[in-house]
Amino acid sequence: MILPILFAVAAGVLVGISRQVNGRLSVSTSPMVSSFYNHIVGFITVSVVAVIIGGLIPPSVSEVPLYGYLAGPIGVIFVAAGSWVIPKIGAVNTAVLIIGGQMFMSAVMDVVEGVEGQPLLRLAGLALILVGMIIAQSRKKPQVIG
Repeated sequence: MILPILFAVAAGVLVGISRQVNGRLSVSTSPMVSSFYNHIVGFITVSVVAVIIGGLIPPSVSEVPLYGYLAGPIGVIFVAAGSWVIPKIGAVNTAVLIIGGQMFMSAVMDVVEGVEGQPLLRLAGLALILVGMIIAQSRKKPQVIG
């Protein structure tokens, strides 16, 4: 069980670093240029790993539904939007919004898919996420005197 946890922690750290680099690159260039470099580096990295491990093109690629190919364009929009937002509201607030959105949509998807569970617990979890986001946003910022 330790290995999957370490992979999850490493993935989280790498995503955080990637967002910081994308945000900084976005300030220097533009969100679309930042998104472009993010995707080029990701494509090369995933391709090299896939060639080493095997399975660059799976045999069942023809069975992928058409909506499965929307991940690329949606990813470009997501990375570009993140690169644009991070310099404006900060990395922590961006991460909170992303995590909150993921948690909310996962609960919605569970309901749509008919996944068994306690509706009251789902609502309580979503409420806690929203309250946490509201509290994090409502903290007073320190005044800079100068």
